[in-house]
Amino acid sequence: MTDTAMTDTRRYGGDAVLSAFRAAGAEYVFCASGSEWAPVWEALARRHRDGEPAPAYLDLTHETVAVGMATGHALISRRPQGVLLHAAPGLLQGSMAIHGALLAGVPMVVASSESTSYGDGPGPDPGGQWYRNLSVVGGPHHVAQPFTKWATEAASIHTLPTMITRAAELARRAPAGPAYLNIPLEILLEDWDGREPAAVPAPGSTHSAPEEADAVARMLREAVNPVIVTETAGREPGGFEALLAFAEAWRIPVVEPDSAVCGNFPRSHPLHAGSDIGPWMDTADLILLVDCRAPFYPPSRRPAKARIVVIDDVPQRPHVVYQVLFADRYLEGGVAHTLRQLAKRARGVDERALTARRTAQEERHAAERTALAAAEVKAAEAADAEGIDPVLVAAGLRRLLDGRDGIVVDETITHSRVVKRHLRTDAPDSYFYVQGGLGQGIAVALGVKLAAGQRPVVLTIGDGAFTYNPVVPSYDASKTYGLPLLILVFNNRGYRSMNLNHRRFHPDGAAAGTGEWLGTDLRRLPRLAAFAEPFGMHTETVDTPDALAPALERALKAVAEGTTAVVDVLVTR
Repeated sequence: MTDTAMTDTRRYGGDAVLSAFRAAGAEYVFCASGSEWAPVWEALARRHRDGEPAPAYLDLTHETVAVGMATGHALISRRPQGVLLHAAPGLLQGSMAIHGALLAGVPMVVASSESTSYGDGPGPDPGGQWYRNLSVVGGPHHVAQPFTKWATEAASIHTLPTMITRAAELARRAPAGPAYLNIPLEILLEDWDGREPAAVPAPGSTHSAPEEADAVARMLREAVNPVIVTETAGREPGGFEALLAFAEAWRIPVVEPDSAVCGNFPRSHPLHAGSDIGPWMDTADLILLVDCRAPFYPPSRRPAKARIVVIDDVPQRPHVVYQVLFADRYLEGGVAHTLRQLAKRARGVDERALTARRTAQEERHAAERTALAAAEVKAAEAADAEGIDPVLVAAGLRRLLDGRDGIVVDETITHSRVVKRHLRTDAPDSYFYVQGGLGQGIAVALGVKLAAGQRPVVLTIGDGAFTYNPVVPSYDASKTYGLPLLILVFNNRGYRSMNLNHRRFHPDGAAAGTGEWLGTDLRRLPRLAAFAEPFGMHTETVDTPDALAPALERALKAVAEGTTAVVDVLVTR
């Protein structure tokens, strides 16, 4: 091969990639740089110079940041964006975040590359690195298959644009998830004929048959003690509102289990029944699983007498290894549409039964509100020199965001139940829980901010999760692209969840006797807020309850003025 320069007037595979992403509706291309993307960079430079349209390009310095930002953007926009990684190593580096997108049902098109000639063919020299250490047997598309919805190779310049638009269409359709394309470097360097791919329309809607909805409506009329359980209804366009209308029409309580990945129902609403399905397992006579992939744990924990209706676009998630739903009936198709149709069928029901059902749930909800208030009073009264009760931190965040239309991205483990319970979000797209392995939270929050515009975005994160994040590349992206976040660290100076499991598995073991708890201590770390200081960001470290609210107010003010703020809160547990 030769190192002959390629002329400025011809169009190559890099141009085909940009045209295809535009046709797919991608507003952004998130790139963790790799040498194969020089043809795309050249195409971008030429388009910018000549005033031609192109997706906005984000030059990022870590694969988790690139994928995580695409995830966060799609959580709000619900549209697939483009992600460019480097060969198989970059794909492997980003694989945890790609898997998280798969679990969250987030569409995106991820691409990386390989060489097919290794310098032994005509045309530009791909470089010796592909021969020596970048390639993997079978190609990177085989590497990607276990953690993507669809993965293949774009093996020809003539099919490359349509392969990208096809990947976007597959990524967007239920169950949504990341699609992967291996685009060999030689294809990116080939001449492209300039035929633009057709614009990709939005997916069509799918509906259950009316007679199927009628059958479920009969079950609802016969039920005395029904309950709804949902994990991701709020991810569907219009799903939050449709679930609210459905629950109100039939006066049915709604449980959001700990496995819920977003806000699905207003937690301030009297029909919100908390996060524990346990009280309903022996008493409910009808359980409606609405976008709920894993409702029971252990999976064999079957309800005592309830019939089960599964309402889901694709109930059997193909990427879930083991899934048990105990379904008696399925309503498949667009979830929001199905819920709206069932709400319209809420007639012919004994009004006294509906009133009794709602009254019972209102009493449970009032008891929960009383318990929440009591927990916050107790936390305030138990001021501790060692830090701040996490209940006060979550409650303080709730008060801070009141009336501000904020969005919370949560990457806590030990404190996730506290955050959900005391935050009490009540609007669509106001809460998201990061899926998959720890270390993606900052990037996902940045992507949410990119799509959310002026809405304030808060990341709640534990100190353990914080240390897994690519902090420096994330802060670089925040500063470079003007994406200010409020990062609120629940810092208990340890991997508490790991320690709890050690104690649970070995309560009387050697560690319990000697106090040698391994894999848990983070007291050796420096101040976590200090990592933001070189970027000129606002930082606070807080260890007393009286200092919390003023610190949060200062931090949010800094965010409103355009800079990321990190508040490291030393919590008591």
